[in-house]
Amino acid sequence: MLGGGGLVAANVYASATESGTPQQTSWGAVTIDCPDVGDTLTSVPDGSRADVDKELALLDQQTAEAYQQLQDPSVQDRESAQSRIVDPLQENRAATIERITAALQAAGEQPDGLGDMAGCTLRETESENGDGQDQQQGDGQDQGDQQGDGQNQDDQQGDDQQGDGQDQGGQQGNGGQAGNGPVAADYADINSAPSAAQAPQAQGDASRGTFVTSCGVNANGLFNSDNVIVAPGVSNGAHHFHDYIGNQSNTAFASDQDLANAETSCVDQGDKSTYYWPVIRLQNGTQEQDANSPGGGVEGNAGEIVTPKEVTLTFVGNPRSKVTAMPRLLRIITGDAKAFVNGTANANASWSCTGSEDRQLKDKYPLCPQGSDVVRTFKFQSCWDGRNIDSANHRTHVAFAQNDGTCPDGFEAIPQLVQRIVYDVDAPSLGDGGRTTPLFAVDSFPEQLHKPVTDHGDFINVFDENLMNEMVGCINDGRECGAGTGQDDPGNGGNGNGGNGDGNNGDGNNGENGGDNGNGSAPDPGAGQDPGNGNGNDNGSEDNPGNNDEPQQQPTPTTEAPAGDQTTAPAADQPKTYSSPTAHSTTAPSPEAANGTGNGQANQPDPQDDTVTDDPGTGTTGAVAQPPLAAQPEPQGSQSSLAETGTQLWPAALGAILLISGFVLLRRTSRRSM
Repeated sequence: MLGGGGLVAANVYASATESGTPQQTSWGAVTIDCPDVGDTLTSVPDGSRADVDKELALLDQQTAEAYQQLQDPSVQDRESAQSRIVDPLQENRAATIERITAALQAAGEQPDGLGDMAGCTLRETESENGDGQDQQQGDGQDQGDQQGDGQNQDDQQGDDQQGDGQDQGGQQGNGGQAGNGPVAADYADINSAPSAAQAPQAQGDASRGTFVTSCGVNANGLFNSDNVIVAPGVSNGAHHFHDYIGNQSNTAFASDQDLANAETSCVDQGDKSTYYWPVIRLQNGTQEQDANSPGGGVEGNAGEIVTPKEVTLTFVGNPRSKVTAMPRLLRIITGDAKAFVNGTANANASWSCTGSEDRQLKDKYPLCPQGSDVVRTFKFQSCWDGRNIDSANHRTHVAFAQNDGTCPDGFEAIPQLVQRIVYDVDAPSLGDGGRTTPLFAVDSFPEQLHKPVTDHGDFINVFDENLMNEMVGCINDGRECGAGTGQDDPGNGGNGNGGNGDGNNGDGNNGENGGDNGNGSAPDPGAGQDPGNGNGNDNGSEDNPGNNDEPQQQPTPTTEAPAGDQTTAPAADQPKTYSSPTAHSTTAPSPEAANGTGNGQANQPDPQDDTVTDDPGTGTTGAVAQPPLAAQPEPQGSQSSLAETGTQLWPAALGAILLISGFVLLRRTSRRSM
């Protein structure tokens, strides 16, 4: 018999999934394998892109619906599944692919071979699950609510939850509370993982700097199952939930203008980029907001959504060359959400544990030791074709660097986004199918069975032009910059709760935009405002200004887009490219903005750097004109030494003595003449 804890878990699982959530078939663990038409389309004319995107999304919808039908208890064997589900699916796909072909032909394209991609197959998954499958599929002995034969459940669950295991909501043969994964074999001890590949050694004209942006962890719970990159204008185009940070207007219906005018969760308000990835869920029976909705429980994505403990967004350089600025609204997808059926050609999942990140798993979830957290790492493509902000299959306009670090012919190096997401989740109890400690898994397309290899990340560049130029200059100069570093960045509130460090009024409130690092956002120097200080006191207050005993070189203050910004997004065929500063140019506050009255005084530019750049007031580049040495104000440090004070006071004292002596001599002379 199960103990009390097991009974509670069993009942929780049942209540979480008994409302039509798909379960394992009564005749085996299978999925539906259909060719990915979208991945083969490398060229789609703009005139037909909307129609093609809509039809590609329909193909995904058809597969998802077929997978749901596959869970119907009346489908008793492979033959009935083929005739009742797969054959109609293939007919629907053939009609959809014909419409895609017609749309391409109307725009002058002559697609070849699309008609051959209508066929789908039933794919058995037992072989993918290995020995771990025995723990969750076998004969059902001693596993109570996990198996399909209902053994050892008579005295605990009642007749309505016995029999073949349908509507039990437990860890069915195919695993997970929704019945479509994960399974025990999807996990591996992190100590069994191979060592991560070594990055190419930086040499020659390498860009060695880093730029970190801090955009939170989605604590406000911004989710949806859309994908504005892959399926624009289509609700539930992803068929799984995404976490969103950065841009707050990211839905399937967001236009480029919507993204440009959106709010952002980033500390630096100049970063309105959108960063998103599939959520991680605990298979613990919790009903989330999408428990009975498409993209959620209806499509096998069930359980408690886990908010990341930490998210780090770092842009790094190229080991062989300088980087150029990303074009505005550049879209990048890394990894493949369909890698379980597509194969691993585009897969880019990396799973690890804190303290063991020198080891990386690609097709397994990590079992981390006690006290260690789960880590997902995404390294995005770092080479751009120099022309397009997107491509038909969302891949061919960008590329990964080659093994030696150089970009392929025709591509140029851009800053590489490295995304690290940390979760405080415990290693699941595989022996009892996650009843003691729940399984965890990423959301996925239903037929992808929550396999870890399907992990992926999405990014749209909506950086302010000045901030993008600052990033490029910082990386090319080998510096460490950005709001996420907690150093060398104007607007920081120091080590405390900097909140929104306003350079005009010295207000360092503990607002949301202060972020985890206590960073405040500083106004645009081009707007004639005073930037906040990167070295303020703990609460970013004006009373205790930061110390600036010596002038320092630093990047341009972070920029905050003015309200009502009406920036026009570039046309898709004419991407906006940024003017990049030279490899050795620096960005520093203008003389007018040097002495901020906000949370401390602004760091001063390096008097030894006489680089001249465009006028910051024009907003044409992110580099700010460097004042000549003679024009720079004196350091305003409050901790000057006595020697420095004496040096400054002696000339004044001597002048006063000479002046007094002059008055005395003049008076004596006047008396003699009387």
